[in-house]
Amino acid sequence: MSLAQNSDEAVTIAPRSRGRRRWRLSPQAVSWLQVSPLAIILTAFFALPTLVFLIVSFYDYDRAGIYPDFLLTNYEELLTTPATLRVYVSSLKFAFIVWGITLFLGFNIAYFLVFHVHSRTMRTILFLACAIPFWTSGIIRTIAWIPFLGRNGAFNQGLMAVHLTEQPLEFLLFSPFAVCVTYVHLFTLLMIGPIANSLAKIDPALLEAARDAGASRWRTMVDIVIPLSKTGIALGSILVFTQVMGDFFVVKAMSGGQSASIVSQLATEIQAMQYPPAAASAIILVLFVALMVGCMMRVVDVRKELVR
Repeated sequence: MSLAQNSDEAVTIAPRSRGRRRWRLSPQAVSWLQVSPLAIILTAFFALPTLVFLIVSFYDYDRAGIYPDFLLTNYEELLTTPATLRVYVSSLKFAFIVWGITLFLGFNIAYFLVFHVHSRTMRTILFLACAIPFWTSGIIRTIAWIPFLGRNGAFNQGLMAVHLTEQPLEFLLFSPFAVCVTYVHLFTLLMIGPIANSLAKIDPALLEAARDAGASRWRTMVDIVIPLSKTGIALGSILVFTQVMGDFFVVKAMSGGQSASIVSQLATEIQAMQYPPAAASAIILVLFVALMVGCMMRVVDVRKELVR
């Protein structure tokens, strides 16, 4: 009797177990479900608006409005106007100068925090000391440089107090120098974080082994530290470069109108209700930044490095 009951239970249980296996999702389907919320957000807030910009960039326009058409005039004027080329050169100049300075500062600060501060508590405190100012508005931190760098500002007053100069320095404010200083202050932390994360993954035994083998500090840095931290360098570079290329408030506030950026030109076109040229400028900016990011990704396979 018990054998019969067991056989009946086996018969009734087997189909249920097979049914459960039939509805089990594959790992690939689970991955798609996990990434679908982000894909929906990117499609709704980036892909679709970019598609609208692309369509409008071919429209015709006048003072009365815009008219559906397929014209290349907006792109021709954008790419052949000397003023536009000067704006792109100016934005690239700021981007590369700020990238170089933030890379130098960010790498050295991250290296100090990871390899020279042995206490985890002190490391956290120092990192928070770098990060706390970034909890305030970027506009406030930008405007705060104006009274500091001004003709009668704290920096000029300090220089004259110690007799390093007899007159206030005029180039400190409303100049490309002020723009670069503000950008470095705003975006250095974006370089410190990714590089520190990469440096923290380096085994200190590798550095000790290199020193025991007779390698100099410079050779250790070039052959071990920099290659193993290239992922953080690439991520920090992408963050800094895209932030500088997409900003216009710093250039407007700190240059005194002497410099311009791509986004400031785009904002001027929008204020003048020249939407097709503004859409063309937005598309060119997106393609240009994507090209620069793609070149960085060709140097470092960030996705491959992050999954290790």
